[in-house]
Amino acid sequence: MAEPIPRPLPRSFYERDVCEVAQDLLGCLLVHRVGGRRVGGRIVETEAYGGPGDPGSHADRAPTGRARIMFGRPAIAYVYFTYGMHYCMNAVTGPEGVGSGVLLRAAEPMWGIEEMRARGFPPRLPDHMLMSGPGRLCRALGVGREHNGVELTRGPLTIRAGGAAEQVRSGPRVGLTRDDGRRWRYWIASPSVSRR
Repeated sequence: MAEPIPRPLPRSFYERDVCEVAQDLLGCLLVHRVGGRRVGGRIVETEAYGGPGDPGSHADRAPTGRARIMFGRPAIAYVYFTYGMHYCMNAVTGPEGVGSGVLLRAAEPMWGIEEMRARGFPPRLPDHMLMSGPGRLCRALGVGREHNGVELTRGPLTIRAGGAAEQVRSGPRVGLTRDDGRRWRYWIASPSVSRR
């Protein structure tokens, strides 16, 4: 039987400023129960995305299209398909109507490495890189479009308290065509961080 892990973070954890949540998610545990098995790891890299006025955010303009979910209830997963190749997952934050979320960029694999590898990763890719980057993270967890809008406080896909995060570093967000230089990417020392 799998060892017990902490309860999922409560909704109140997410009902705060997006940058605070992005930093406080570092060190937390991202868990997906698939077929009775636990798959997941420790979050080591995040990016914060604000609402209107943040040119890098899907919620920059208004609650329309795929970004509508970012203006909804906090503690919901916002999952979208990008570059025609992979899914990315955000945790919706702030009060309802604000339009903000935290992109989960990378995690250190802890459970279900065999299940992760069965999803078609190259055999030579080291275990610590299986969740390095937002696309790999979703692939490793088996997260797709069907997880868009699921509650992160209960159910098979949750975020749970972890150990205290070490020194948090920050820098510019990655891969944006529109941005204003916000240093809203956060990470802690780990070989699983996607960008050194």
